[in-house]
Amino acid sequence: MKLYLIRGLPGSGKSTYAKGLNALHLEADQFHVKDGKYQFDGTKTKLAHEWCQQTAWNAMVKGMNVSVSNTFTQKWEMQPYLDFAKDTGHVVEVITMRGQYGTVHNVPVESIRRMSERWED
Repeated sequence: MKLYLIRGLPGSGKSTYAKGLNALHLEADQFHVKDGKYQFDGTKTKLAHEWCQQTAWNAMVKGMNVSVSNTFTQKWEMQPYLDFAKDTGHVVEVITMRGQYGTVHNVPVESIRRMSERWED
């Protein structure tokens, strides 16, 4: 069983890469899709990440391969998933995407700059 954690700034190719893996693909942005349309609500960011973590946990306890593609700019943001992997016996692979393909969610350049400044290798 495998857990892929795919990290990178918006527009780096995380989602595209994740979709090519043999795993359930999850990302917090999926929480913001309503009726097939992306409708970001910054007041629900915490809920989006909680949903992503819970959905990953539910799949992992069923023995599924899971890929999570979030920015993960800081190491602590990956910790819940690392803990899940330890508890479920999943092998973890952390993949960092560094492409610059343009963000599909229209993330402001200033927001991406701030994410870049807090990036932890």
